[in-house]
Amino acid sequence: MSRPDLALFAATSGHSGVDRIVANLLPALAAHGLRIDLLGIRGHGPCLDPLPAGVRRIDLGRDHVLPALPALVRYLRRERPRVLLSDKDKVNRTALWARRLAGGDTRGYVRLGTTVSTNLASRPLFDRLTQRWSMRTFYAWADGVLVPSQGVAADFAAFAGLPRTRIQVVPNPVVTPQLQALAAAPPPHPWLLDSAVPVILGVGELSERKDFATLLRAFARLHATRPCRLLIYGEGRRRGQLAALAAELGVAADVALPGFIANPYPAMAHAAAFALTSRWEGLGIVLVEALALGTPAVACDCPSGPREVLADGRHGPLVAVGDDAALAAALAGLLDAPPAREQLVAAAAAYSVEASARAYAAALGLEPTP
Repeated sequence: MSRPDLALFAATSGHSGVDRIVANLLPALAAHGLRIDLLGIRGHGPCLDPLPAGVRRIDLGRDHVLPALPALVRYLRRERPRVLLSDKDKVNRTALWARRLAGGDTRGYVRLGTTVSTNLASRPLFDRLTQRWSMRTFYAWADGVLVPSQGVAADFAAFAGLPRTRIQVVPNPVVTPQLQALAAAPPPHPWLLDSAVPVILGVGELSERKDFATLLRAFARLHATRPCRLLIYGEGRRRGQLAALAAELGVAADVALPGFIANPYPAMAHAAAFALTSRWEGLGIVLVEALALGTPAVACDCPSGPREVLADGRHGPLVAVGDDAALAAALAGLLDAPPAREQLVAAAAAYSVEASARAYAAALGLEPTP
């Protein structure tokens, strides 16, 4: 039996951004003839059901990442994959240790999906210093680091002290062949059927990072000037605070927080405008999805992805993080003069699954067959 082309090691919640990337990317790589092993630990994703042809699931037999190190070393010595790719920091460090202990000629790559320095900024100083030391030490062992945006690449090069040439920007596999069909399902909320009143949409975890409080304040400003409604799909710890803020701002009757939804794409397709208000991102997957569906979008100019996705504001306005007045003005502009749908769809094409799969294969030195 020939050696696997790619072993992907990940340990996820089952519904994270990494899960979506793996679910979109691996079938596309396998369709080009690459033999892939998906390595995991018990009780964690990613879960591909059914497994695509050419992908084999390998359970490392542990419940946590670090205790799986001996099993990962044994796997690498036995199977000798051409490339080992891992995602997220704890998994990355374990993968790099395993490759070092296993020896052999397997190349090791790690992926980071967010702006590291901003992500760590609120942590205690000792944690930040420990993480910096860890990344400067372990990531130097990798053959390369893959990131989703130029901003993440520049940030990580400075944070970890790695040469910028060791870090490759590879687009996330966001726009799937199924996206349009999913968006064609019936809209999930009656407001989306009322074309007389425009609906502003937000999608994401109700967390401090996503900063939907700024979106609510901007919506209240917009609401004072014209009829409009706000839908925010997602769940999280800030739900109660956001509901209280909507009431305090006097807009609760035109704000809905329906919770998590597995298929937000009909809402995206029917919304008058989409808003991304994150304080930091790696790329902004939902922003790309909104563009792919032709929905006008505005984003906070956070580190790092939105500026790249919106091409410095050519495909949609960028506003300062936390600036609700500027956000309200940008939303008003989108409602009054939305960009052409064709422009937005074309802007998202760089993040298609096929384009991403070819970029990943090239970055890993695993050129797929035509």
